[in-house]
Amino acid sequence: MGKTITEKIFDAHLRDNPTPENMVLDLDVVLCHEITTPIAIMDLMAKGMDRVFDPTKIKAVIDHVTPAKDSKTAMQGKIMRDWAKRQNIKDFFDVGDNGVCHALFPEKGFIRPGYTVIMGDSHTCTHGAFGAFAAGVGTTDLEVGILKGVCTFRKPVSMKVELTGDLQTGVSAKDVILAIIKKLTVNGATDRIIEFTGTLVEKMNMSARMTLCNMAVEAGATSGVCYPDRITAEYLWPFIKDEYVTIDAATEDFKRWHSDADAEYAEIITFDVTTLVPQTTYGYKPDHVKDIQDMEGEAIDQVYIGSCTNGRIEDLREAATILKGKKLATGIRGIVTPATPAIYSQALEEGIIKIFMDCGFCVLNPTCGACLGMSAGVLAEDEVCASTTNRNFNGRMGKGGMVHLMSPASAAAAAITGTISDPRKFLQ
Repeated sequence: MGKTITEKIFDAHLRDNPTPENMVLDLDVVLCHEITTPIAIMDLMAKGMDRVFDPTKIKAVIDHVTPAKDSKTAMQGKIMRDWAKRQNIKDFFDVGDNGVCHALFPEKGFIRPGYTVIMGDSHTCTHGAFGAFAAGVGTTDLEVGILKGVCTFRKPVSMKVELTGDLQTGVSAKDVILAIIKKLTVNGATDRIIEFTGTLVEKMNMSARMTLCNMAVEAGATSGVCYPDRITAEYLWPFIKDEYVTIDAATEDFKRWHSDADAEYAEIITFDVTTLVPQTTYGYKPDHVKDIQDMEGEAIDQVYIGSCTNGRIEDLREAATILKGKKLATGIRGIVTPATPAIYSQALEEGIIKIFMDCGFCVLNPTCGACLGMSAGVLAEDEVCASTTNRNFNGRMGKGGMVHLMSPASAAAAAITGTISDPRKFLQ
């Protein structure tokens, strides 16, 4: 019987199998940020176990509230800084050098095909785009990962989502994953790994694949994953060029992580995107999704472009194409946060930041703050935001606020009309 990519990764990292359904895996990378990690650090200190299994395999960042907004967030940052120094963690990214974790860590080459990756953050599944098994975990599992370099998972159950066809102009990976979540519902992939396959995925760049995998958790999945291929190898080439003679050699090696043709799946879904139109959420769950034309004319107060879902350079370009030469609608606040300093710099060089500023946007440093309603774009009660983030839970961006999830193109269209709008009319 053949194996899925996740089964192959589990087998390659198996430390122990205490029960038929539980597998203890060795970890390649433990990722850390200042919201969930300080709790684990303080608990380990209280237990007299203030150490790490391997400082070279721990990557840490301050990204959720940066710079600090108050004494509490300042202390969270201080705990991380002191810990990184104490444990000799070289890959620690502080204010000025930091970025949104799920954009920064891939950009630094820390995620590779076949890796096992954990973080105290549910959107760690983003990193599955590289052909890795990456999952968000709770504080106890994070502590064990930091201390021992292992984590326990249930025996993997995979489902396959095969994407075929070509996207229309104005339709992007964000629209695809919103449509998938609508089809699956928020519980449809619970305790499963979603394999994103098919001709569409094969043509997607790494940014688009990361967007797909980023929101797998919104369908209840443990993780999302794509097969590593030449596109993966080209993205990683600056970091792996000493390990392979050529990109072709790396591409060939990556195939060992591909699922076998006779692998078993709990479910297989085929989704033809040819007729897919831009999507948006309308309620307080990620599966509350409609075609954007069914929401046209709904008033908004704020537009937010950024996050680990859609804050990469490709996303900023997508929005800037619509915003160039235009102004924010009267009374609309526009906020954009490039996901990393490198993305910010590239956007400056390409003139994208000027397009946003000329339009009337507030351009912020890389931060997760608004996405989870902590800083830099929090909504007031009864305010509505057109957002490129990943969650629209009640109060997610501020108590009593409403969040409509959409693509960068759709958010840009909303910014200049003041209402939810189909971006395709601006891309003729």
